[in-house]
Amino acid sequence: MRTTATIYMLTGISIGTIMVTSSNSWMLAWLGLELNSFAILPLISKTKHPRSIEAATKYFLTQSTASCLILFASTINAWQTGTWTITQMPDKLPSTLMLIALTMKMGAAPMHLWLPEVMQGTTLLTSLLISTWQKIAPMVLIFTTSNHLPSNITLIMGLLSTYLGGWGGMNQTHLRKMMAFSSIANMGWTLMTLTSEPKMSMINIMTYMLLTTPTFILLAQTSTKTLQDMTTMWTTSPTSSIMLMFLLLSMAGLPPLTGFMPKLLILNELISQNLTAISIATTMASLLSLIFYLRISYLTSLLNTPSSSTSTTKWRQNMNSLKMTQMTPTAVMSITTLPTLYL
Repeated sequence: MRTTATIYMLTGISIGTIMVTSSNSWMLAWLGLELNSFAILPLISKTKHPRSIEAATKYFLTQSTASCLILFASTINAWQTGTWTITQMPDKLPSTLMLIALTMKMGAAPMHLWLPEVMQGTTLLTSLLISTWQKIAPMVLIFTTSNHLPSNITLIMGLLSTYLGGWGGMNQTHLRKMMAFSSIANMGWTLMTLTSEPKMSMINIMTYMLLTTPTFILLAQTSTKTLQDMTTMWTTSPTSSIMLMFLLLSMAGLPPLTGFMPKLLILNELISQNLTAISIATTMASLLSLIFYLRISYLTSLLNTPSSSTSTTKWRQNMNSLKMTQMTPTAVMSITTLPTLYL
């Protein structure tokens, strides 16, 4: 794809997200979501392969279904309240439908099956956009309506997302699918405290974006797509291999890394809300995600040294030092910002 066309698509994605975050009407928010969805379709299908066309078609059908549900729920709400204002949604039916539609757009369980297939069918950088930037607009709408959302349904969807994300990622050998199931599990953690303490959910999703961005950039810089590629990552860049290991362990939520902070805050909030059983179930679900994170870390930096690779080594690549230098602050923040929890 030409550079000019790519700039146009990225501009459309940015404008759509800005429209959603700054709107107070459901119609304007729906328009921004549609612009956001249509702008990323050429980026998904730019690879000349039938798999990318399939991914773009699945993404289009899923987002169209979610947009229809948003229109349906907002129309019912406008019929009952006489206004299209986002913050006024007192009835349970439109609020539940809106929750289902927005979680479908983000890829939370049980409407999550499209996300691994779409991310597998596109490039690593486009997968980064889908798993980070494309979640901002629906998350803003969910946070805006969080005081009207049904708490029981939100907790059930959160538990389903954490368990299905953990189980699904254990059987994968493709890193894009594993990162997709990681995104599903993280959305479960975000939904757990959405109705009781939205600020905790905001901290969790922002931390996830902070961790995911350097991870995808490292995978794209080293052309790493499968677990077999991870075993030869030492031959490309030992420093990137070590950094990726710490990023994955941080995403798993191991202390004292940054990813432990939002999980600790969410568990503390659940216990303070007398939801001890749910907090224990969520903690057990996080162990499932920890398994495949540790497997990747083991293959990356603990199994093979630079001189003991038994598989076919990749051609040594010229790492772009400028891009790696620009990524370093983000990677450092992804690993070492846990002490801010105690400030």
